[in-house]
Amino acid sequence: MSRIKAIVGLGSCGIAAGAGKVYDKLNELIKTEKYKVSADKTSCIGMCYKEPLVEIIDNDKSYLYGGVTESILEEILEKHTKEHKPVEKYVVHSEYTETEEDVFWEGQVKIALRHCGIINPEVIEEYEAKGGYNALKKIAERKMSYDEVIEEILDSGLRGRGGGGFPTGLKWKFARQNESDEKYIICNADEGDPGAFMDRSLLEGDPHAVIEGMIIAAYAIGANSGVIYCRAEYPLAIVRLNIALQQARKKGYLGKNIMGIDGFNLDIYIKEGAGAFVCGEETALIASVEGERGMPRKRPPFPAASGLWKKPTNINNVETLANIPWIIDKGAEEYAKYGTEKSKGTKVFALTGKINRGGLVEVPMGMTIHDIVFKLGGGIQDGKKFKAVQLGGPSGGCIPASLDDTIVDYDSVNATGAIMGSGGMVVMDETTCMVDMARFFLDFTQKESCGKCTFCRVGTKRMLEILTRITEGEGKEGDIEKLEELSIQIKEGSLCGLGQTAPNPVLTTIKYFRHEYEAHIKEKRCPAKNCAKLLTYEIIPDMCTGCTVCAVNCPVDAIDGERKEIHFIRQDDCINCGMCFSKCNFNAIKVY
Repeated sequence: MSRIKAIVGLGSCGIAAGAGKVYDKLNELIKTEKYKVSADKTSCIGMCYKEPLVEIIDNDKSYLYGGVTESILEEILEKHTKEHKPVEKYVVHSEYTETEEDVFWEGQVKIALRHCGIINPEVIEEYEAKGGYNALKKIAERKMSYDEVIEEILDSGLRGRGGGGFPTGLKWKFARQNESDEKYIICNADEGDPGAFMDRSLLEGDPHAVIEGMIIAAYAIGANSGVIYCRAEYPLAIVRLNIALQQARKKGYLGKNIMGIDGFNLDIYIKEGAGAFVCGEETALIASVEGERGMPRKRPPFPAASGLWKKPTNINNVETLANIPWIIDKGAEEYAKYGTEKSKGTKVFALTGKINRGGLVEVPMGMTIHDIVFKLGGGIQDGKKFKAVQLGGPSGGCIPASLDDTIVDYDSVNATGAIMGSGGMVVMDETTCMVDMARFFLDFTQKESCGKCTFCRVGTKRMLEILTRITEGEGKEGDIEKLEELSIQIKEGSLCGLGQTAPNPVLTTIKYFRHEYEAHIKEKRCPAKNCAKLLTYEIIPDMCTGCTVCAVNCPVDAIDGERKEIHFIRQDDCINCGMCFSKCNFNAIKVY
């Protein structure tokens, strides 16, 4: 009898959905010898909306099951061990059967995520079996010079995936040109926007790809020490990184004279950050690594000349580094086949919000927002209208549905007023108030401001106060203009990227949804029916059955009426909490 292998997705998303219990149940069943099955684990598979996920490999045929519970697991194992057939109603992806979820994978190209959800991230041999560390071996065997490595990255067209999109090879070149007996390579794994989900998933699912990318970068620039700056809120990522670093040292990928390259010495350690959003900025990150408060420094000098401990330093983010081994192994020309003229390769997005299929996707640069939302993402939940996407994290901008033919590349996204950022794509529907959305993101960036720059520290606070007033029905004529004026001053007067991009959500929502601001200010009305203090609830007499549910649940007793008689809401006493609307079983309450 052939053995069957069950692989459970144990990324943070899967564990939160109950995958840990499924994995424990699997091992419990194996111990009882009820099923001839072997157990293994992997990390985030990408299909987060179907967690917990379990892959069954039966006679070399693979079936991915979604929404697996402990009882469903037994049903699946029973079918496979006795009949070697899948339980089709739970299959979400397989080349041996068609499912309605197959479209989620169509159009995706996995380069950065090539091993995530496939290998056990805690076993270096599985990474090696998939070609891991081949790029490093290629450099050693072919005796590639640092110039040749840098040229390969330049030719690939890879741009930094952390937000700014600066050419990676050029960044390395600058660091190499600065002579020093000590240089540093830093992996920035501390971004705090929705795209951080992508960084965390990569570190949890394929830590060796990031480490190998760092080793290659260190060789190219001449670094002899590496730092992975990772927020402490990613405990699983840190555990798996530590395991991977120990394995890499044991195998000789880290240490002295790496791969027989005389004088190429490197070790990497982890610095746990406190999760400050501002530390996504290079100089603030460097300050934090040095034990100081994470605050940006004036540039020049740039880190390539004077970075960590005033030594030449190169900083790349997680996704950028994960691409490096693939490029060196497959070649720059192969990588450059994907993407657009100025934005080569692929981009990973954390697709979330009012979307049917939320998860982690990797698409070639040049795919339209429409295709990402409606093909991969399966469209908007509950059949509602697509309104906008917020791209680029808290410092990004909102792109309206009317521009959903915008392709995903640096220039096209920047032209809308948004930014690529590290890969957060938040989808919004018709019930989203764009004024409140701008307030929500500005509230985050205002709290995360380090306070060093007056324009950022005070300006974002004043903007937040204005936005809060508007959403509470106290907006005034001139507020929109004041927001625009403050935005310009903050952008021009801030030292780092946090302040320079913090106004983006406000500016883009004013640009594309100005009518919503005007409705809030002039008509004291929220078109999306979202801002509580601007809503009015009224009982529809013809629909009211007098069931009293609304009156019973009203927290301020603002509803009058006897049982089986029409009820009425006293508007002077109503606090607009919406409890009556949510509790009514007969659609007898309208909101406007």
